[in-house]
Amino acid sequence: MAKKTPEGPSGLVVIDKPAGMTSHDVVSRMRRLAGTRRVGHAGTLDPMATGVLILGVNKATKLLTWVVGESKTYTTTIRLGLGTITDDAEGDVISVADSARVESITEQRIKDASAQLTGEIMQVPSSVSAIKVDGVRSYARVRLGQEVKLEARPITVDEFSIESVTRKVVEGPEHIVDMTGEPVEGTDLPAQASVIDVEATVSCSSGTYIRALARDLGAALGISAHLIALRRTRIGEVEVASAATLEQLQFIKDRAPDQPLPMLSLEDAARKLFGSRALSGAEATDISNGRRITPTDNGGESETPAAKSKHASTAGISAAFAPDGTLVALIENKKWRGHLVAAPVLVFESGKTFGENS
Repeated sequence: MAKKTPEGPSGLVVIDKPAGMTSHDVVSRMRRLAGTRRVGHAGTLDPMATGVLILGVNKATKLLTWVVGESKTYTTTIRLGLGTITDDAEGDVISVADSARVESITEQRIKDASAQLTGEIMQVPSSVSAIKVDGVRSYARVRLGQEVKLEARPITVDEFSIESVTRKVVEGPEHIVDMTGEPVEGTDLPAQASVIDVEATVSCSSGTYIRALARDLGAALGISAHLIALRRTRIGEVEVASAATLEQLQFIKDRAPDQPLPMLSLEDAARKLFGSRALSGAEATDISNGRRITPTDNGGESETPAAKSKHASTAGISAAFAPDGTLVALIENKKWRGHLVAAPVLVFESGKTFGENS
């Protein structure tokens, strides 16, 4: 029987995604760089978007479910005056606002409208999102010429700050389309269109669609709008300053092909995401074998405030470490037969026995 090839290092890699690549394109590049098929990403970025894309390698792919749920921050540019079928710059124009109406909008009105879209609000996702409608992706239905109406869902926008407002006159569209993508005939379109480009910073909960926020900002002002630039600068406690480009990683790999890529180790990643709990050898053995142990006080002590964030998907979960520092599992306090216990949620080291100084 052939020996199983040892698995390479596990951890999280923070990429500064360039424009023009899909998130899957980035995963494909990382698979080649890391020499493993076990690579996934947390939180899709559209091709036009740049910034933080967190990749999980090998065992760390199991952490991505929780990374996706973390809050996020973006810098964005919203163009008021033109609406598109995709609510971003990649879609055909569906509406052109009257120039006089655009020119009448003041910076204060824009700030007031953004304030209305801050806090706990209901948002209708963009019709070209990946949300499934009767088993079919919404964007696929739009491509088939079907009109899609999605249900509003609760989100939280902690910050929607207007950084700058720039008035422009741009070339008008050659044609406009309806919501199914079909050209609208007989429309008298202006050769030029008045627009306002709004640069903003948005901090929000997981599940927020920034292009839908752009659309809704326009709606609050009585005109059409769409997203023309988007950069994600933060996921949870991970900032874009700590991200590497694919070119930088390729350079490192070319210089030292036998060395592992720089990444946040599985253990350090778990400490960043969750509270942590040091186990005894007996407790580590029990958890490794699927058994319950005494509950964790206060959900464990976290090295960062990530697990305490009000949007964190990690609240109540602790990363459980054996005496030798091995990450054994993620555990969570649960009621079992009327008693509070700590039970494994996800086991990384299964079926093992740990000593007190293992």
